[in-house]
Amino acid sequence: MTDAVRTCILSREEAPREGLIRLVLSPEGEVLPDIRAKAPGRGAWISVDKAGLAASRDKGRLRAALSRSFRTAEIRIPDDLEDRIAAQLLRAALDRLGLEAKAGYVVIGAERIEKSARSGRLHLLLHASDAGEDGSRRLAQAWRVGSDREGSPLKGLTLPLPRTILSLALGRENVVHAGLIDARAAQRTSEALDRWLHFIGPEPASVPCETESQGASAFPSAVPLTTNITEELE
Repeated sequence: MTDAVRTCILSREEAPREGLIRLVLSPEGEVLPDIRAKAPGRGAWISVDKAGLAASRDKGRLRAALSRSFRTAEIRIPDDLEDRIAAQLLRAALDRLGLEAKAGYVVIGAERIEKSARSGRLHLLLHASDAGEDGSRRLAQAWRVGSDREGSPLKGLTLPLPRTILSLALGRENVVHAGLIDARAAQRTSEALDRWLHFIGPEPASVPCETESQGASAFPSAVPLTTNITEELE
């Protein structure tokens, strides 16, 4: 579909709209993120990450591009636009994970995940940033064995989120590891996480996904969390 492709107002590169971020203008002239691309009216699309967006703002390129897109110079760019985008992307990713859990596609607990992994049912493995290395390695090894990929780099994704945030997202206590046992659910979750991780940058390296499709990106656990992220989840 031709309407599924959009052009970044900053780089002028075309890309599927699912990989871009839509900005809209409020009635008061404030630029706001529209992560789910559902707000009415004219929108402007960007593909840059958080650092690139901040640099474009500092150089005046963002204001100029938005003025052209919205056909008005009466715009106000909030100082925390980048943080608002990051928070909405994270919210969307955790909402997706929560939906898959409600559908029965997420298993938690090391024993249950290891059992699913060894039986070949695991499609995506997630770890909290404060997960123990030994436990993460054991689950990754079980995944490789169960998927007949011993010796491969297949491993889980350590998110830059502590167990408290994963627990809130899944409505459970002390969620350190989570596994997705449905291929399509894993793909949907992987894409939502990848979108967030790409934006908060720097450009992450790809993490293997069991289905060999687009997996979520690896990201160092030392990356700082979005400010007041717990409040964002409430």
